[in-house]
Amino acid sequence: MNVRERFELALMGIQHQLTELSDLSIEALEQAFTALENRDLELALNVIEDDMHINRLEEMINDQAILLITRQQPVAKDLRQLMVIVKAASDMERVADYAVDIAKETIRIGENAPTVDLTHLRDMHQKTVTMLRSSVEAFVERDMIKAKDVAQLDDEVDELYGVTVRELLELSVADSSCIKVVSHLSFVSRFLERCADHSTNICEHLFYLVKGEHYELNN
Repeated sequence: MNVRERFELALMGIQHQLTELSDLSIEALEQAFTALENRDLELALNVIEDDMHINRLEEMINDQAILLITRQQPVAKDLRQLMVIVKAASDMERVADYAVDIAKETIRIGENAPTVDLTHLRDMHQKTVTMLRSSVEAFVERDMIKAKDVAQLDDEVDELYGVTVRELLELSVADSSCIKVVSHLSFVSRFLERCADHSTNICEHLFYLVKGEHYELNN
C-alpha cells in the first residue's frame, strides 16, 4: 500500500467516525425530546450520561485529523476535506450538547408540572431532525442540491420558533401556574432552533469543500 492509499484509507476512517458521531448526536436529540414529552427523567439522565462517549468520539476525529495533517502533509484539496470534517464533527457534537440541555430542562420541569401543549415544539423538533439527517446525507454524498434544500428549511424552523415563543408567553400570562414550565420550554425551543442552525452549517461546509469558497445558505 503506497502513501496515497494509506492516506485515503485513513480519511475514509475519519469520515465513518463522523457518520457515527452524527447518528449518535441525532439519536440523543430524539431521546431528549422523547424524555421531555413523557416526563421520563430516567431517559433524560441517560442522554446526559451518554454524552461523554460523543465527546470522546469528536476528540478522536480531531486527533486523527491532526495526525494526518502532520504526517502526510496533504495537498490543498485533501486538507480542505479534513478541515470540513473537523468542523462538521464540531457542529454535530454541539447538537449532542443541546440534547443534553433539553434533558436537563426536562429534569428541571419534573414529573408533576402542569401539562402544556407541545404541538409547535414537536413540529420544530421533527423538522430539525429531518434537517440534521438530510444535511449529513448531503455531506456524505457530496449532494449540493440536497444541501441547499436542507438549508432552506431553516426558515421554517425559525418561523416555528417565533410561533412557539409567542404561544408560550401568552400561556404564561393566561395561567400563572405554568410560568415555570413555560420558562424551561422556551429554552428547549431555543436549543432546537440552534440545532437547525448547526444543520445549515454542515451544508455550508459542503459548499466550501466542493467550491473552495464560503457560502451563507440561509441568507
